[in-house]
Amino acid sequence: MKLVVQVKLLPTPMQAAALEATLRACNEAAGWASEVAFHKDVKRNFALREHTYAEIKARWGLGAQAAQHVIKKVCDAYATLKANLKAGNLGKPGSKRYRRDVEKPIAFRVQGAQPYDDRMLSWQIGERRVSIWTVHGRVKDVAFTASPEQLATLALYRKGESDLVCRDGMWFLLATCEVPEAPLNTDPVDFLGVDLGIVNIATTSDGEIMAGRELNRIRMRERTLRTKLQKKNTPSAKRRLNKRRRKESRRAKDINHKIAKHVVAEAERTGRGIALEELTGIRERVRLQKPQRATHSSWSFAQLGAFIAYKARRAGVPVVYVDPAYTSRTCAECGHVDKANRVSQAWFACRSCGVVAHADRNGSRNVRARAWGLWRRGAESTAPAPPPSQRDGAGRKRSITASDARCASPGTFVPGS
Repeated sequence: MKLVVQVKLLPTPMQAAALEATLRACNEAAGWASEVAFHKDVKRNFALREHTYAEIKARWGLGAQAAQHVIKKVCDAYATLKANLKAGNLGKPGSKRYRRDVEKPIAFRVQGAQPYDDRMLSWQIGERRVSIWTVHGRVKDVAFTASPEQLATLALYRKGESDLVCRDGMWFLLATCEVPEAPLNTDPVDFLGVDLGIVNIATTSDGEIMAGRELNRIRMRERTLRTKLQKKNTPSAKRRLNKRRRKESRRAKDINHKIAKHVVAEAERTGRGIALEELTGIRERVRLQKPQRATHSSWSFAQLGAFIAYKARRAGVPVVYVDPAYTSRTCAECGHVDKANRVSQAWFACRSCGVVAHADRNGSRNVRARAWGLWRRGAESTAPAPPPSQRDGAGRKRSITASDARCASPGTFVPGS
């Protein structure tokens, strides 16, 4: 399976300037190539290369490999846009969002990610140094920092391209690694049901509750602070807003990694599979009052589910997704379904048999039972390679290249994950 190891570069000021100039040149060239592809309706790699390759090399001073990667990045972005349009992810044909995405060429951010292959980038993992091509020539001895686990993964499994990324003034390399998977456990003794929620991030059918109250308090505090700073709108307030960017998402990601690691380790230790709810499209299906919308929209259940899926694949643990309908209203003891069974957010009381239980634990037991039933009827593990999540690879719209897809994959390796 593919994992992405993220390492932080520590360039000197001169090296950073060369890297910044390289990203700027590559993305300006990509923007120009995107306009050519749009106006000439040429969006395949080799066909677009005939129209743009020589001009990109001459006008922006890119090398042969860099020019080819720029063209490929443009073609991949249009392929992703086409797939999103076909899947209906950008609205119905004729809608405002649909027209906005198809009536203009894709624009690339000045500091968008740029893919590198082994001809343009060489690793000295033991010395924690890389040698990287730039528009100002080859820059050698660029230091990077990584954990021992990341270094071991790079040394053993690095394969394919790496992406150069600039994020909030910091430089990163995202290296693709082909990590072997453990053999899938095709004969689990049972399933570990996981109920995902907002108040309690995850509750297992064993009765273990991983509460989200602390994370929700942090989110509320960050939201209040952002509102105050935005109203102030002074230079110092803007600097503080910029400094706190992504802080909340990084914390939520760390918590999700820890929960996913614990759930998979428990299932692997006991020889069980993992049962998850299929919550795709829940934001469109649920109608909420205004005070609840921000909390619901910041719920990162998809990220947690993706983390569990890729960690399970790596450990050989089967994962089955079940229909979440009525799992919160169904009694795990007698099977009675009634809206009145859910007496509050925290408690479940069956109107038929009288069982009183924690609501999320009752729901996780229903998830476990449904997964076990599906597995007995011949269902297979439904934990494929996690689909790439969209990232802002373009300034005007959310579109991704093939290399961006790897970077955005939920399989990103972090220390301790």
